[in-house]
Amino acid sequence: MNALFDLLISPANAQAAPGPFGFDIMSLLPLVLIFAVFYFFLIRPQQKKAQQQKTLLSSLKRGDRVLTNGGLIGTISKVINEQELEVEIADGVKVRIARPMVADLLLSTEPAREAEPRKEKETMTKLSSRKTVAPKTTAPKKKSSK
Repeated sequence: MNALFDLLISPANAQAAPGPFGFDIMSLLPLVLIFAVFYFFLIRPQQKKAQQQKTLLSSLKRGDRVLTNGGLIGTISKVINEQELEVEIADGVKVRIARPMVADLLLSTEPAREAEPRKEKETMTKLSSRKTVAPKTTAPKKKSSK
């Protein structure tokens, strides 16, 4: 019987016996490494992408050009409420879509600023009030012949 036991269990396996309670901390190391790889390559990037999409959806406004999940490209003509948008996909063709169905923002409109046109007017006024001086021209000298 002892010979059969020696054949089934090699001396190398017998020496690598676990600790006193049958648990070895090194056996958890591969599981920890696999979880770390999954976290950094799958879970974390997916969380960042979800956060960016949430920020995108909350910043949508009238006049933005968007791409929907269905592949339609249109311009937001009206923000109905927090869940719905009215998008113009062709001249005179408006559809209502759910806000989460917006896949990407293609072109964002900037809000018009009041100060810029005033600056342009002020600059034009300043330019027109300046006195212009014509450059002096000198007549060519005549060569004296002697």
